[in-house]
Amino acid sequence: MTGILSTATAALVLAGAAFAQGGGTGAGAGAGFGGGAGQARAHAAVVVKEVSWLGIAVMDIEPDRAKALKLRDDRGAEVTSVTPDSPAERAGLKVGDVVLEFNGQRVEDQGELVHMVRETPTGKQVKLSVWRNGAPIALTATIGSHKAADMENWNFEMPPLPNMSNMHIPAIEIPRMITIMQNPALGIEGEALAQEPQFAEFFGVKDGVLVKSVGKNSPAERAGIKAGDVIVRAGDTKIGTWRDLSMALRSARAGQSVAMTIVRAKREMSLSVTIEER
Repeated sequence: MTGILSTATAALVLAGAAFAQGGGTGAGAGAGFGGGAGQARAHAAVVVKEVSWLGIAVMDIEPDRAKALKLRDDRGAEVTSVTPDSPAERAGLKVGDVVLEFNGQRVEDQGELVHMVRETPTGKQVKLSVWRNGAPIALTATIGSHKAADMENWNFEMPPLPNMSNMHIPAIEIPRMITIMQNPALGIEGEALAQEPQFAEFFGVKDGVLVKSVGKNSPAERAGIKAGDVIVRAGDTKIGTWRDLSMALRSARAGQSVAMTIVRAKREMSLSVTIEER
């Protein structure tokens, strides 16, 4: 898979099972569950691969925010943090910029920008149309790469079905696609659980942000945050969505410690994360 928008809920449950049982996230680490004869079996492999990367965290533009920034339309992706020494920093992107176009393509929201970056080959130069201080500017960035966990070799074995000619078959809900986002201020990739109540229940929470991967030597790693943790509070802010987390960290200054509450193995823990310069 080339993008971070293509992991289905069922596959993510497997990843959660692996984390909860102490499974690793290194290349070739396995995740799966299954029963005896007559039961469904599912298997997947959690692997680490290089993915295209720009080095920013972004959020959607709401109508009120568009008005405050003097944007003509409430579209685009606002930069909430920039990773030091990243392709974005070298290109001149700054916190508060709004990316309106990526290599000539309109950017409607944060998910679209993330998808565009992930689909762009590493090393390619791209032109960015950016809104800064009430006026458009043009920047050029060279797409980089970094390592991220992913699911591969997804296999689901269905047992033989009985004769169901006289049985009522309920409608089957197709798993929807999950958006995995980056937060360079912490050095994590994760997903919001607010719209996934069953998945949230699996991790022992009602909502929050599930950590999918933690960057090496990042603020999150140094604070002790691990893949499989669920962030439920940052400072005084209750975390229900990715936007909540971005906004909670946006006002933190470089060198400032932010108290965070996570849930690990269905137990709450308190950690302190020191924010780096962005």
